[in-house]
Amino acid sequence: MRPDFAIETAGLTKIYRSRFRGREIRAVSGISLRVPEGIKFGLLGANGAGKTTFVKMLLSAVHPTLGSARLLGLDAEAPEARRPVGYLPENHRFPTYLTGQGMLRFYGALSGLAPAELRQRIPEMIEMVGLAGWEQVRIKKYSKGMLQRLGLAQALLHRPRLLILDEPTDGVDPLGRRQIRDVLNRLLGTGVTIFINSHLLSEVESFCDEVAIIDKGQLALQGKVRELIAGCGYSLTARQVPEDMRSVLSPFCAVVELSDGGLRAQLVSIEALNQVIDLIRQGGGLIENVQSSVTTLEDIFIRTTQRAASTPEPAEVAS
Repeated sequence: MRPDFAIETAGLTKIYRSRFRGREIRAVSGISLRVPEGIKFGLLGANGAGKTTFVKMLLSAVHPTLGSARLLGLDAEAPEARRPVGYLPENHRFPTYLTGQGMLRFYGALSGLAPAELRQRIPEMIEMVGLAGWEQVRIKKYSKGMLQRLGLAQALLHRPRLLILDEPTDGVDPLGRRQIRDVLNRLLGTGVTIFINSHLLSEVESFCDEVAIIDKGQLALQGKVRELIAGCGYSLTARQVPEDMRSVLSPFCAVVELSDGGLRAQLVSIEALNQVIDLIRQGGGLIENVQSSVTTLEDIFIRTTQRAASTPEPAEVAS
């Protein structure tokens, strides 16, 4: 029986102790997260938010101070839990004296693949990531985008059920990012769960089904991308609007700015927009511009982290 969740954490926490100041630094604080099997999931956060530490705890590269994690239904600290996982770390370093083919042979052997299977899988992976013709070239001659695609081939070589990618397109040019997305899109429908840790919001928005936002080591928001960005609204500008109309318009506007007769307003519904237009015209104002505005994942991210910024800082606790 297959588990319902590819990743499941409960109160996962990592606390580091500062040697010099005698303080505890909470890199990750009490994260409880569930990632269903077979979806594309994005973990978002600014640099230093705790994303990489969270991923390292999933893979037992870092042991949690508190809490627990499960991968594909198994305790994350058990070796069996990591066998069906493919992983591409951030800032990975492959031996530059190896060829692309030699590197895949080496990592494939570490994954326990038999020589006969490697002879079949390596050409398939080279072709899949678009490196045909480069397999006999030493890695030191690869570009950043090529290295990332080779890393993807390494992570996929043993046919994982869970693929964890830590900043897979960071520092890669737009063409390279497109090529990496194309590789990942080929996995759709295969049942592989793709977990992407990133701070590139547009990349996650265009690719992932669900996202979670980490801020200062804490889980700030989780939801389906489609539902999070479903809200749309309207922006309106007008002139010759009397100052005393601010109180009349405010109940219909999410944001209203009025100065020297110039008005800028944000509205969340077509009904509110039409009501405000009627009121402005009745008051002698002139409508200059009306346009629709769609919420993006970047908007959601900024609002979420700004709300979190108003809460007490959890990062350091006196010992």
